[in-house]
Amino acid sequence: MPLTDSLPQTNFSFDKWVEGKKLLGKNLAELVRGYIKEEALKEKITPGLAVILVGDDAASQVYVGAKEKAAQGVGFLSRIVRLPKNAKQEEIVSHIHTFNHDSAIHGILVQLPLPPHVNEQQVLQSILPEKDADGFHFINQGKLLAGESTTLACTPAGIILMLKSLPVSLAGKHAVVVGRSNIVGKPMAQLLLSLLNMTTTICHSRTQNLQQFVSAADVLVSATGVRQIIDTTRVKEGSIVIDVGMHRVDGKLTGDLDLAPVEGRAAFYTPVPGGVGPMTIAMLLFNTFQNAVRINKQNLIA
Repeated sequence: MPLTDSLPQTNFSFDKWVEGKKLLGKNLAELVRGYIKEEALKEKITPGLAVILVGDDAASQVYVGAKEKAAQGVGFLSRIVRLPKNAKQEEIVSHIHTFNHDSAIHGILVQLPLPPHVNEQQVLQSILPEKDADGFHFINQGKLLAGESTTLACTPAGIILMLKSLPVSLAGKHAVVVGRSNIVGKPMAQLLLSLLNMTTTICHSRTQNLQQFVSAADVLVSATGVRQIIDTTRVKEGSIVIDVGMHRVDGKLTGDLDLAPVEGRAAFYTPVPGGVGPMTIAMLLFNTFQNAVRINKQNLIA
């Protein structure tokens, strides 16, 4: 199946989630959740999401709580395993294997970051690719590269859904992704190339003349995790600016970018909060639903 099948197969009304220049991911995420709930009823399935949380990191606990609430809100079965920060890797993997063989569970997520003594890649790769909810398994990443239908990394998938839902043609235009992580930067660039047919550039901490690339971007995605490394006064007029960052400054949530110059120059942009973040959780739910549909069909064929 083509890569486009990795996203919801519907159109989301532009005027229900875009406010002026602001791409309100929180509103689009609500539409996506409604779509998932309806489709799960049509398919007569109850998707199951399992989350493993290791340690007591405050931010991780908030994220896991939000994921649990979102899953329950669309009628999913939700299970959470909470382990102490000194939990052994074998114990974490043992819980994953239990969920791998649990027919009620279709999506498995290990909340990151993991404690330093745990090998993150070994843990993530122990999740069955067909139950991977985050799109981090090497098999799913390989299918993305090959252009095959797969489970996509949640944040890039959410961004692509936003861009695909806009009434603009981006084919052949220039996208610049600042950041090269396996979680956001690399899959983001591949999706822009494969699904939107954009000419894509990846920039990173060693890129020379970064602002030159920023000035040429029709779509700019900042996934650096570093505040204000990008000079937003150089953003191209009429561009689309996506801020993936999330930081707390003086008690307020903010992104990677200074959005004041962006508001005057860009055609569209994502605010922080309320932009990309809610879409990440929405796509986690979609991935779990999609896994459930695939597993159910395989069982029917078998």
